[in-house]
Amino acid sequence: MNTYVYDGHGPRFLRVIPFIAVLVSIVWVCGVDAADNLQFRIATYNVENLFDLENQGTEYTEYIPGGSSGWGPDIAHIKYNHMSQVLSDLKADLVALQEVESEGALIRLQDQLKERGMIYPHRAFLKAGKQAVGCALFSRFPIRRQSGIPVRHGRGRSILKVEVDVKGTPLLLYINHWQSKKNPESARMDYARALEQDMGSLKPHCDFVVLGDFNSDYDEYRTFLNNRFLNDTNGETGINHVLGTVRLSQAITEKKLVEPGCERCLFDLWLEFPIGDRWSYLFFGRKGSLDHILVPASLYDGRGINYLAYSFKRFMPEYVFQGKSLNRWQLTDRGHGRHLGIGYSDHLPLYADFTTQIN
Repeated sequence: MNTYVYDGHGPRFLRVIPFIAVLVSIVWVCGVDAADNLQFRIATYNVENLFDLENQGTEYTEYIPGGSSGWGPDIAHIKYNHMSQVLSDLKADLVALQEVESEGALIRLQDQLKERGMIYPHRAFLKAGKQAVGCALFSRFPIRRQSGIPVRHGRGRSILKVEVDVKGTPLLLYINHWQSKKNPESARMDYARALEQDMGSLKPHCDFVVLGDFNSDYDEYRTFLNNRFLNDTNGETGINHVLGTVRLSQAITEKKLVEPGCERCLFDLWLEFPIGDRWSYLFFGRKGSLDHILVPASLYDGRGINYLAYSFKRFMPEYVFQGKSLNRWQLTDRGHGRHLGIGYSDHLPLYADFTTQIN
């Protein structure tokens, strides 16, 4: 796209967990040569319905341009301004986005960020079929390639797969937006299986990050167990059992991640938080950890790219809150009706820091 730009954030003193023994057995070729030491930030953010002003026929009713909801240039300007405020303050080098309607919407947000001095020269976008929204990526690093992983024979939201070049070192990102809990767990299992199949084809030592809105809690295998509607999978969950964040009813810790026998495991960075702080979403006062950043053992091996332990955070500026609740994008009649031009999103952004430093 445009010229590559990198804008460093200055030093952060954080330790890297040493590699113990085993790498994830993980179909793109991943290099192993070290780049110059570089620290960078990856974030994920569900922007809650970032629609454009073109009528494509797939919009939610309240986002039909010129309709009775009032979605038009003035209201859209407020929405884009608020999203660009969050992202420019967040200052991530790579940011995965969910609920973006179109490439045009992504470009408009990219331009608005540029006006704030936050330049993302590279972007990726994917929306499957007649879905209303898709997944996207803003990147300060060049994009080598991108593709989509179809789900439910192309009827679900595809998973966006992007490989970026971090100053000579490849990094793969899987950007997810799984079906909501209006659907039982079997719907999310479809996403997990499609993702797990693709990850299983990766070569050893491949550095990758799995992130996005999974509509699943970090301990979904516990929280959904007695819900007859959600639990239509005999106690199995996509995020925990298929993706391997849990093994034998025990969450995968950083220590377990790099031990023999955990070649297909992932570590959910929520486990670095105290239990009471593991949330990024509020639904009628109930806290949920629907958004995730999951990492494999290859990001702990002291080569290529590594995760900086305990750098995982929620981005929580005061303006994204309204009292004790999230200051979500507001419409009359509980999310329907007319746009009020107030609010941000019903999710908090998450971020984590990584480095190309070799131990």
